[in-house]
Amino acid sequence: MANTKSAQKMVRKLKKRTEINGARRSRMRTFVRKVEEAIASGDKDAAQAALQAAQPEIMRAATKGIVHKNTASRKVSRLASRVKAIA
Repeated sequence: MANTKSAQKMVRKLKKRTEINGARRSRMRTFVRKVEEAIASGDKDAAQAALQAAQPEIMRAATKGIVHKNTASRKVSRLASRVKAIA
């Protein structure tokens, strides 16, 4: 349990920050899932559009510290290569 005023405030801040980060992570995963669903359906145009929407969202998560920069780049790269591989 937090003993000092400052420690109590940090607990409050951490709780709020955790909720915000969770929402951002969830939003990013939703965009990624939309791309993966489009890839699974085999619709290249839809997959391309979904990737265009997902890319800035993934990179935004990296700038906000939700995921590491290299992780975000790797996700975008792998999704892009899967979209490109659609016949």
